[in-house]
Amino acid sequence: MKKRYIIYTVLALGLAYLVYYRINANKKLEGKGAASSGQGKGADKGKGSGPAPMVVDGMVVKTTSFDTDLEVTGVIEANESVVLKSEVSGLVTGIFFTEGTNVSKGSVLVKVNDRDIQAQLQEALTKQKLSGTNENRAKQLLEKGAISQEEYDTSLADLKSLQAQSQLIRAQLAKTTIRAPFSGRIGLRSISAGTYLTPATVIANLVSTNPIKITFSVPEKYAGQIKMGSSINFTTDGVSAQNTGKVYAIEPGINAATRTLQIRALAPNADNKLLPGAFAKIKLALNTLPNAILIPNQAIIPVLKGKIVYIQKNGKAQEAKVEAGTRTDENIVITSGLKVGDTVLTTGSMALKKDAPVKVNLVKN
Repeated sequence: MKKRYIIYTVLALGLAYLVYYRINANKKLEGKGAASSGQGKGADKGKGSGPAPMVVDGMVVKTTSFDTDLEVTGVIEANESVVLKSEVSGLVTGIFFTEGTNVSKGSVLVKVNDRDIQAQLQEALTKQKLSGTNENRAKQLLEKGAISQEEYDTSLADLKSLQAQSQLIRAQLAKTTIRAPFSGRIGLRSISAGTYLTPATVIANLVSTNPIKITFSVPEKYAGQIKMGSSINFTTDGVSAQNTGKVYAIEPGINAATRTLQIRALAPNADNKLLPGAFAKIKLALNTLPNAILIPNQAIIPVLKGKIVYIQKNGKAQEAKVEAGTRTDENIVITSGLKVGDTVLTTGSMALKKDAPVKVNLVKN
């Protein structure tokens, strides 16, 4: 027991010594800090106080000529496109096209079994011929006064009815031959000889891709700058070369849901490299601004009620509320808020504060 008390006593004394030592060490440090603080204050009185200026890049605002090109995305579409189907039901007796080839307007693509319709037509023609003979005989009798006008009118009506029936059957017979409605390239067929066609069965797709259409939309604020015949430049992921086209149709109204105006352009596609369904990156020339103010995109700071930039005045950063226009990959057009000669700070904008001292390294623009 005595050993245990001795150990506890030694530990308590050791702990008390450490506390005493730490308190004395802290007092010495505080004394040194106070002394050095006094020396610093004395020095500041001679040299001045304040934080060191922040080093940033900047540019002097000037005007330049700027072509306002609008960059949007669109979709390549076929000039004409149709899903080929049959108007009548029946067995396929012949397929007269090769998948993926060009076909001419009016060429026969598919033939459907028409034997029953041919038989109906022969029957109708026979009846029509007999009715024509009866009508002719009735006409001669009417001229001789042997029959009344009413009897002749009845035979004439029978003849016209049979003629109309024959025409109807001929129309049905024509529907058993499926022809190309326009010249173009036919796609993959989904039928074979012997397939039973119905009006719901898809035969193949037929598209005309020279020229091609490019459909795209522009924001509402640019609607007044788009004119019929305006030129566009566009590229696609599948074709690296730049293509050109002309606007030929403009939707007469703004889409209320998206606040955009839909536009369609035509472009030549003689080599058929541009495929329907591909996305197009479109550059549309709007107009040229002769005295535009351009600043780098990174200088713009979005705020709650618009946009601001920092400018340098008397060695300090000052906020300037601006309004912006067209944006490119590197620059943005400032429509108001800056004037020629202002020094815009182009780096460190997120760390700057109003009236913060700055040292500006001017960058050529």
